[in-house]
Amino acid sequence: MSDDLALQARVMEELAWDPAVDPARIGVAARHGVVTLSGIVESFAAKAAAERAAGRVRGVRAIATEIEVRLPADHHRADAEIAERALRLLEWDVEVPHERIRLRVEHGLVTLTGEVGYHFQRAAAEADLRRLGGVRGVTNLVRVVPAEAPAVEPDLVRRQIEAALRRNAEIEAGGISVEIIAGRAILRGRVETWTERALAESAALAAPGVIEVENALEVAP
Repeated sequence: MSDDLALQARVMEELAWDPAVDPARIGVAARHGVVTLSGIVESFAAKAAAERAAGRVRGVRAIATEIEVRLPADHHRADAEIAERALRLLEWDVEVPHERIRLRVEHGLVTLTGEVGYHFQRAAAEADLRRLGGVRGVTNLVRVVPAEAPAVEPDLVRRQIEAALRRNAEIEAGGISVEIIAGRAILRGRVETWTERALAESAALAAPGVIEVENALEVAP
């Protein structure tokens, strides 16, 4: 069996294993470590679940998503209703400075704009809306603008990120190097899965004083 076919089989097995995924609705193709997911699902959450499952498979170096979210007829909601419910969700989330975020809904597609002080606030707002019924997709254009440039020691930030990577059981931190330049964390090295790459980036973004992350991690074939 070729490497592409073997990778395709492993991804299909992982999709079938995940109870949040209906594998009958997802098509899988693999070429040189790039996995393409296709098909039609009934919610944005189902699409995200398929992406997460594929990202956990060893050998996946990148994911191209061509999955379409097509809501059942009885689940269609007017854009105004989605916008109203989305605003309430953001207001209820204590991690989100909802007064600094604006949203637009068009045919079930939500676009977020505005400015927040921390990356976790930006991520929390998007996560809230990904779970909202009737949402077909989320575009997160919220900018992270710290109130003031934090005065931090680059070596201290680097050590904090390295410690966070070691604490995470899903990350093999030994193959990752961290460099801090003017508030930007640069990650280099190799990881085993696409999910591990994303988790390492999230860990770096959570560090005090990090404004952005340059993720140069390669996924091992």
